[in-house]
Amino acid sequence: MGNTIDNTKVMARRHSPAEHLWTDFEVGTVAGERGVSLREVPFQSMVGIRVDPLSEAGRRIGSLTGGLPSTAGQVTYGKVATAAATTTTLWLGPDEFLVVGPEESAAGTLAAALVAALGDGAGQAIDLSSNRTTFELAGPSARAVLEKSCAADLHPRSFATGTAITTEITKIPTILWKAGDESFQIFPRASFADYLGRWFLDGMREFASGSAPWH
Repeated sequence: MGNTIDNTKVMARRHSPAEHLWTDFEVGTVAGERGVSLREVPFQSMVGIRVDPLSEAGRRIGSLTGGLPSTAGQVTYGKVATAAATTTTLWLGPDEFLVVGPEESAAGTLAAALVAALGDGAGQAIDLSSNRTTFELAGPSARAVLEKSCAADLHPRSFATGTAITTEITKIPTILWKAGDESFQIFPRASFADYLGRWFLDGMREFASGSAPWH
């Protein structure tokens, strides 16, 4: 059929927003006690949720995602069985959340499961997978790189592991999740990926130079 779409060919032609920087990310990696690395985690599934978490629809969605976060910065974890996806749900507001799943659920299955859970309840469940990309900044100097241009207080006493916030990095609005003690995931809009990736690379160069850490 002339109008049939070959999904295999479509997937093979996919290009992530920062793919052209991957080699630079590898070259820019710094090893050792002051080490820091940067990589893009492409094609993650992202679904934006707007729902009252105390409503019936909110409880249905929460049953799939391991519960909806109830306070600023909280992150919850779950598994959407119909999408075969382990998910992370980030709090963006009292009734606004971002559900993040791995690439294997990117064919709309995760979004479809959450739309079905919303049912006819008040709210929204929208596939935002193409709206953002994911950077992972990791290593002993990862926080120092972020602190050069992040508006938030990233000291562990204020920003604990497992916390996610909306903030600005070099004046770019983004979502920042402290996924591990020395690991951060950053979710910028796709249109800012090139600028932010290059900004991080520039901030990492100091730690390869042997100079004193930046404060």
